[in-house]
Amino acid sequence: MNPILPVILAGGSGTRLWPLSRALYPKQLINLVDRQTMLQNTLQRLNGLDAAIDPMVICNDEYRFMVAEQLRQIHVHPSAIILEPVGRNTAPALAVAALWAMRNGDDPVLLVLPADHHIQSADHFQRALTTGYDHARSGRLITFGIVPRSPETGYGYIKMGPPLSRDDNPGTAVAIDAFVEKPDLETARGYVDSKAYCWNSGMFMFSASKALAALETFVPEIVAACRAAIDKGTADLDFFRLDRDAFSKSPSDSIDYAVMERTENGAMVPMSAGWNDLGSWEALWQVGEKDAADNVVKGDVVLHDVSDSYLHAESRLLAAVGLKDHIVVETSDAVMISPRDRVQDVKGLVDRLKMRNREETRTHKRIYRPWGTVDQLVSGNRFQVNRLTVKSGGALSLQRHYNRSEHWIVVRGTALVTRDGEQFVLKEDSSTYIEAGIAHRLENPGKIPLEVVEVQTGAYIGEDDIIRLEDLYGRHRQKN
Repeated sequence: MNPILPVILAGGSGTRLWPLSRALYPKQLINLVDRQTMLQNTLQRLNGLDAAIDPMVICNDEYRFMVAEQLRQIHVHPSAIILEPVGRNTAPALAVAALWAMRNGDDPVLLVLPADHHIQSADHFQRALTTGYDHARSGRLITFGIVPRSPETGYGYIKMGPPLSRDDNPGTAVAIDAFVEKPDLETARGYVDSKAYCWNSGMFMFSASKALAALETFVPEIVAACRAAIDKGTADLDFFRLDRDAFSKSPSDSIDYAVMERTENGAMVPMSAGWNDLGSWEALWQVGEKDAADNVVKGDVVLHDVSDSYLHAESRLLAAVGLKDHIVVETSDAVMISPRDRVQDVKGLVDRLKMRNREETRTHKRIYRPWGTVDQLVSGNRFQVNRLTVKSGGALSLQRHYNRSEHWIVVRGTALVTRDGEQFVLKEDSSTYIEAGIAHRLENPGKIPLEVVEVQTGAYIGEDDIIRLEDLYGRHRQKN
């Protein structure tokens, strides 16, 4: 029996959920619905799926340590974490997955899942996967369509063809009549009323060999570039880095356009599992738990005469009066306010911020590192104050700065400090001073997180003033 190899696509950097989702902290790595992140929920809803083996994750190079840490937290041991040096859409990612899966002569069934979808019913989801698996083993290229609950203009649609019948498969699958682009509202109403269309979910299932054969037929240049990217790629700790030059030569294309709309071997499994791609703040309002006034509230929020709204506070009190049908999202460095019927325009707002080179589009005040986090507390002329949280066993790189000095004060835990070749331990309420130019390192040898207040002073305190001498995580003169 061919095993199921889940292939998790975790490389996107959506902008419609700004200011929570940012270029270096995308929505798949955020806990938007419950305590688990979208990536973690994607993997955990596969628990108990027969024939499933350890997953493969394909992600952006800059997310690698966050992805690895989130997998560790839920005790998932990936078969591979493959790093894309540049974004090239889903068809090249699929080509990489198929080539990698078959490199030892294996031919698993690939289950291709975006890492940022919300699904309410894992049972219904797994039943649809079982149906898709049976058809994929027979050679079909399967996509999963979502039975629409309402006329939506933000999704592409798939028109259903006649049902596929097999004596050994009691589940439902249909031929694909046509893929259609995102419709206007009137057209979408017609699609829903006809009961002949499903939303295009972007989830797929097919054997690695059949997927690769289709790609070689329709887009051989993608396969050639991806094969070279693997052949010239390098192992890096727990990751595999695709070769940048080779992968950059791949055309950018989606699985839909490259394969599914062109093959005669495609089929669709309709699914009703409470699916939502959480592509906007309106979508989060729809799936969220609502109070008596139909508000979805996250964080420290106080309301008076507010209804039908989504209010999210990250770092301080959010108070609102007299709002209806609004979205209000607060983070430590930005506040976004929008009517619910205008949330699709958030992407345009982010584009304007990017034109102004605003750092708020790239990262939060909290920055994730492989050893822990950095919270930027205060910044001014010639100084910056950070809170460093170093996980148990974590260690910053051995490094030096030419333009800034640092003062470390331990507020919780135990620190092992290396300074100019000397090592010593700092307990709570003790401190040390690192002059500019001195090689230094901070480590956490203890069992609990180490918390340190760091005061940086100097003529220049930019993150590019880091010369790494040694690093446990394979970083060399990189900012992350």
